[in-house]
Amino acid sequence: MTALVPLIVCLPLLGAAVALMLGQRRRLQVLVSVLSLAAATVMSAVLLVLVDRFGTVVVQVGGWEAPWGIVLVIDRLSAIMLLISALMLLGVLLFAVGQGIVDGDTEAPVSIFHPTYLVLAAGLFNAFVAGDLFTMYVGFEMLLSASYVLLTLGGTGARIRVGITYIVVSLVSSLLFLSAIALIYGATGTVTLALIAERMPDLPADIQLILGLLLLIAFGVKAAVFPMSFWLPDSYPTAPAPVTAVFAGLLTKVGVYAILRTQTLFFPDNQFSMPLMIVAGLTLLVGILGALAQADIKRLLSFTLVSHIGYMLFGVAIGTPLAIAATIFYVVHHITVQTTLFLAAGLIDRVGGTTSLSRLGGLLKSSPLVAILFFLGALNLGGIPPFSGFLGKIALFQAGTIVGDPIIYVLISVGALTSLLTLYALARAWNMAFWRPKKQVKDYTSSMSASLVEDPQDEGIVLKKTVSPLMVGTTTSMLVLTLGLTVFAGPIFDLATRAAANISSPSTYIDSVFPNGTGSIADSNVGTNFEGDSK
Repeated sequence: MTALVPLIVCLPLLGAAVALMLGQRRRLQVLVSVLSLAAATVMSAVLLVLVDRFGTVVVQVGGWEAPWGIVLVIDRLSAIMLLISALMLLGVLLFAVGQGIVDGDTEAPVSIFHPTYLVLAAGLFNAFVAGDLFTMYVGFEMLLSASYVLLTLGGTGARIRVGITYIVVSLVSSLLFLSAIALIYGATGTVTLALIAERMPDLPADIQLILGLLLLIAFGVKAAVFPMSFWLPDSYPTAPAPVTAVFAGLLTKVGVYAILRTQTLFFPDNQFSMPLMIVAGLTLLVGILGALAQADIKRLLSFTLVSHIGYMLFGVAIGTPLAIAATIFYVVHHITVQTTLFLAAGLIDRVGGTTSLSRLGGLLKSSPLVAILFFLGALNLGGIPPFSGFLGKIALFQAGTIVGDPIIYVLISVGALTSLLTLYALARAWNMAFWRPKKQVKDYTSSMSASLVEDPQDEGIVLKKTVSPLMVGTTTSMLVLTLGLTVFAGPIFDLATRAAANISSPSTYIDSVFPNGTGSIADSNVGTNFEGDSK
């Protein structure tokens, strides 16, 4: 079983190398990419079953024991993130293959796309299994380097412009993360997560505050938390549909995962609860207000993506096992639903020729299946019962009411309002794009569209394209997966509860990495002995 842990990172990298060598052999390159991610999906499922049954898996890379060497750790949270990420990556890849079949790979050149996509997958997997901060940083840089290339595929002016912004923001975030790693190493003498968790409580309160805030800011940029979310709505919609879908579904969740992991492990007393709640509330409100003003479906979905990160921060801020379990469930829900909606938006772009609501209409008659795909995904994201979006929000609100602080009730109200506004924004988009007759589009005016703002990158061109059966089939399969979260919500939430129990107790993680205790690790490797300095 332990061999699967490093293999799940190495396999996509090996696949990327082979795909790169097969740059002139399109079919073989596609086959290598699909098989690599299919194998990663199977390994993720196996790891989840084994970890859930037998406990956390720890691999000391090269035989060097922690903290002297690299340690890879898979607990239930890591295994859940691996499986859902692998499923999304595979689904989006199949969509991209279908798009390439009908486009001749003009949007996503196959010789570039497949190797880069597999490097992105390896970076994601590496971040989830990392047992130390520097390995996590390496995973972040792998996926970010790949995302730079994917975001600018095609080399259009709009993609280059937003790519520059994305690169600058990502580099700043990486610099903050690297600075936090250096300071944590100086304060604790290690970058191993388990050992940091043991030593962090011994640091002075002001040092803990500085380190915690640095990590939150660095990860907050990656998670697109307000006010560090300004870059996302302009960056994601310009990329090809498969790239936008995988970015929206997964990249921000890596930041959420890092926040969840470090906050529960390093700061179990939840001393950052109040600032996290304030930021969660602002993220919810600002994101959904931005969505309400958008006339472009992809930008609308990008703003809802920002907004719903607030629900996840809310759960982290509450910090109880029930809240953490609800957060994990909501992360899984949001990854699947957001990815599905962006794929559906890609289909709308092709059958309607645009994603601008001011130029769409009559798609219910011409493309009823696309209408159903978007409609059901919108209901789920909006939190209509009995969908998983409703169940996740209710679990978060229930966890909040148990704590009972006044600010939590304020945030519950904000969360409920955000859910209603999300439903309104998506219902308005569906009404204008699908229900409104095509003949009314040219001179259409209404209170729903009067204040909408067009995408600044929109050139006003309507260009319909062919949709392949593989694209529609993949999006339908993804929707079925989101509905499966509703049907099997009980077992999935039970698994999330067991994962929350793992990470709510830092001692469980520490004992998994150091089963014989940390007493044999010399204190001399601590960079600064604050207790000694104070004497």
